[in-house]
Amino acid sequence: MQNLLLSLSQVRLCLDRQDFVRAQILSRKISTRVFDADPSKEKKKPKEGDSIVQDAPADIPSLLELKRVYYELMIRYVIILRKICWYLVLAPHDPMQSSLLNATLEDKNLSEIPNFRLLLKQLVTMEVIQWTSLWEFFKEEYEKEKDLLGGALGAKASEDLRLRIIEHNILVVSKYYARVTLERLADLLCLTLQEAEKHLSDMVNSKSLVAKIDRPMGVVSFRTTQDSNGTLNSWATSLEKLLDLVEKSCHEIHKETMIHKTALKV
Repeated sequence: MQNLLLSLSQVRLCLDRQDFVRAQILSRKISTRVFDADPSKEKKKPKEGDSIVQDAPADIPSLLELKRVYYELMIRYVIILRKICWYLVLAPHDPMQSSLLNATLEDKNLSEIPNFRLLLKQLVTMEVIQWTSLWEFFKEEYEKEKDLLGGALGAKASEDLRLRIIEHNILVVSKYYARVTLERLADLLCLTLQEAEKHLSDMVNSKSLVAKIDRPMGVVSFRTTQDSNGTLNSWATSLEKLLDLVEKSCHEIHKETMIHKTALKV
């Protein structure tokens, strides 16, 4: 136990000095079995987890970097897991965020905080999320969180959460629509036309999404434009499928004709 406390103190010191690389290296010396070995020591876990959270510097480079530091520490306390969920939900969408979100969703300890499991599940499910209903459901959990870096969740965090939900909904629409009018997109997102266009443009500029807006026509296209080689290959593949279908149809027609002739002879 003394070795564990020493390792945690070293990690905490590295975080205070903003040496995140060394903190990651030191955290790998900590085995997850130490935390699960003796159930009688469960009461000490939240205290250790809390001290790491409260003593860490407030200017971590990014939310995902902070989440990675916690994940490398392998601290499975529920209080830490709650913070990991909030950092993931509030982080902008990108491939790393998506990967970490799915990895965290597989954590068995999420069963102890079902509301957060439901929140993560909604963000990986390709369905449009209604912001008003989600906020009403999670507002109480939101107000409970007091010990995140930078203080409790405030108005800025709630606006970030709303922005993450809008980004998720735009990605869902892009999956099911090749082309959609701006008016329909705004209706699905429960936004005005100007807000829908702004959020869509921001995602395109950040390369989170590929889309084109035809402003005169008021149409958004989510299909990527192909070069001449790609168009030719697509046409050749489609033509091959068509010829295969014609050949199978001819065989079926010939088969039915022979059966009909045999029936007439009988």
